[in-house]
Amino acid sequence: MKKKWVLIGLLLVFLFTFPLYSTNYLLHIGIITLMFAFASQAWNIISGYSGQFSFGHAAFFGVGAYTSTVLLVEYNVNPWIGMFIGAIIAAAIAFVLGFLTFRYKLKGAYFSLTTLAFAEILRVFVKNTDFFRKTMGIMIPLDINPFWYQFQTRVGYYYTILILTIIITVIVYLISRSRLGFNLIAIRENEDAAQSLGVRTFKNKMIAITLSGGLTAFAGTFYAQYLLFVKPETVFASDISVSILMPAIVGGVGTVAGPIVGSFIVTPLGELTSQMFSNLAGTNLIAYGVIIIIIILFMPEGVVGRYHDWVNRRKKGNKETQEQKESVTS
Repeated sequence: MKKKWVLIGLLLVFLFTFPLYSTNYLLHIGIITLMFAFASQAWNIISGYSGQFSFGHAAFFGVGAYTSTVLLVEYNVNPWIGMFIGAIIAAAIAFVLGFLTFRYKLKGAYFSLTTLAFAEILRVFVKNTDFFRKTMGIMIPLDINPFWYQFQTRVGYYYTILILTIIITVIVYLISRSRLGFNLIAIRENEDAAQSLGVRTFKNKMIAITLSGGLTAFAGTFYAQYLLFVKPETVFASDISVSILMPAIVGGVGTVAGPIVGSFIVTPLGELTSQMFSNLAGTNLIAYGVIIIIIILFMPEGVVGRYHDWVNRRKKGNKETQEQKESVTS
């Protein structure tokens, strides 16, 4: 236990001091890494803990980005306030999506394809709506002021997303230790058995998808304010959904540390391959494909899951060795 807290402390020291010795480009990679760690933590609530695998979290990401941007550009609403409004709207949309899918007991591939189709419907809708300026996108006016969610340098964005990621990690940790978390795990392992034992599966899944959708929208708002520009192809695209789910899969679904560890592996690799092969579109997706093949073949439980298995085997081995020594001495 002490070792775990020491590692967490060292990680926090590294993260908070990272801007002091990093270049501008490395700082950008750090920002994107933390942003997808945040979004993947949100995805992990519904897909990791309850086992309802979503391929459409770009829908909630895009809703957060467009809501805060439209409110700022059209109605002069502060983006910090717009971020929470976007989260509420995304949570409401997630609630409706969850009701329609869970009410008719869609699960597995059917649920995954429904979420994928839903995100694509939203993308096409925004792309063809004059109010959202169609494919032209929306440019956010430059007004460097932290009060308006704009910072002089990338350092401000870095610390903003770092704090948000710490907050959502604490939220996921508390969920994992709560009755809701235990119910979601029971649903993931065997939904019929959980229901027969009195777990209200529909209610728990509705809570999970609503929380997951609302929290994902925060990442969308951050992304919009970081780029100062949104368009359907950048915030509703399927590769956003892939970038959200990949960290949790690589790190370990259904674990608190998994999305963070996975994001520190996957996101920098995707950014670096895109930079190195800038003349070839989609190289980051090729890198993701290679990673996921390796994970499926050698670590289907993810990096954190493999580490937990190794620790458990070591404890079991030490216990057996101790029992053998006691039997010999007796």
